[in-house]
Amino acid sequence: MENVYLDNAATTCIRPIVIEKMQKALIECYGNPSSTHSFGRTAKTAIETARKTIAKYLNAHPSEIIFTSGGTEADNMILRCAVRDLGVKTIITTKIEHHAVLHTAEDLEQEGKIKLHYLDLDQYGNPNLEHLKALLQQDETKKLVSLMHVNNEIGNKINIDLVCAICKENDALFHSDTVQSIGHYLWDVQKTPIDFMTAAAHKFHGPKGVGFAYLRRNSGLKPMISGGSQERGFRAGTESYHNIIGLEEAFIQSYNNLENESAKVLSLKNYFIKKLKDEIPGVKFNGHSADSSKSTYTLVNVNLPVTPEKALMLLFNLDVKGIACSKGSACQSGSNLSSHVLSEVLSDEDLEKPSLRFSFSIYNTQEELDYTVSVLKELIEK
Repeated sequence: MENVYLDNAATTCIRPIVIEKMQKALIECYGNPSSTHSFGRTAKTAIETARKTIAKYLNAHPSEIIFTSGGTEADNMILRCAVRDLGVKTIITTKIEHHAVLHTAEDLEQEGKIKLHYLDLDQYGNPNLEHLKALLQQDETKKLVSLMHVNNEIGNKINIDLVCAICKENDALFHSDTVQSIGHYLWDVQKTPIDFMTAAAHKFHGPKGVGFAYLRRNSGLKPMISGGSQERGFRAGTESYHNIIGLEEAFIQSYNNLENESAKVLSLKNYFIKKLKDEIPGVKFNGHSADSSKSTYTLVNVNLPVTPEKALMLLFNLDVKGIACSKGSACQSGSNLSSHVLSEVLSDEDLEKPSLRFSFSIYNTQEELDYTVSVLKELIEK
């Protein structure tokens, strides 16, 4: 096989129908959405329709959806504005969050604006919710809890309904980076009364450079970017109209086909796990990634029985064979540091071995997985 793409947690290919919708938008509707003439009004109407579409699927109000450039901007905006506008003095998170949350919280602490607390983790990377309760009751400061629904490296899912309940009982705000979750799981923000969450279109077969923040109504947050009155005055700057149209269509397709497509991807994941166990003795799975009841159906993180010498070239050799996967988050691929997530959950012995993240989509096949396992086996045994 020439190319096998198993890095869908980093980004996904765009659905053909999404490309068609975006192309039509680029050709036929190029007015500035803030303009009052017919070209502008057409674009503005389409943006508001997209907002209503997303809100309907989340059981949210359209005013609670703010379009952004993606998850990183949305996470930064929510954390910084919560500290500035809502009197948040304490942020509680974990050391295995996405860096969009971790680095923002660290910066806020270094600026002297908050106290930062990290939850204890068990051996699989699950946050200790008893520790969360203790931290929430430690003092009277206004607190914000930030825990991602699905970890982007090891795939663990938190019990988000339980975390919501704990936060409400303790009068704390709850933000979740749901970038690996939106488009893959059903959401009802009335049943799961989360305060803030974030999404990026390119994680569910939409375009890069667009996402949204969900901000519960009357949250009290004020704009972070000053300028015009776009996004109901909350985010200044001319909207990326064609990207928003692409986001909307990708969102519709993901949720209209969720049952069938999630079943297909889950079957691929389970098939891959079985093949690895059968063909590669000594293989391990990081976090809960091999347990689909406790992790997302979209990825598996594999610890391989490889010598340190072979480990150095493993990812390169897979790439030579046309197989795309990753050592962790694509956002830190330029760093020489090991995964901050795995550093928290693996033993020193297992950290010496290579861990690879394989993530799946509807466009993958069993034949691709057979090929991948055969190449891994060959490289390990060589």
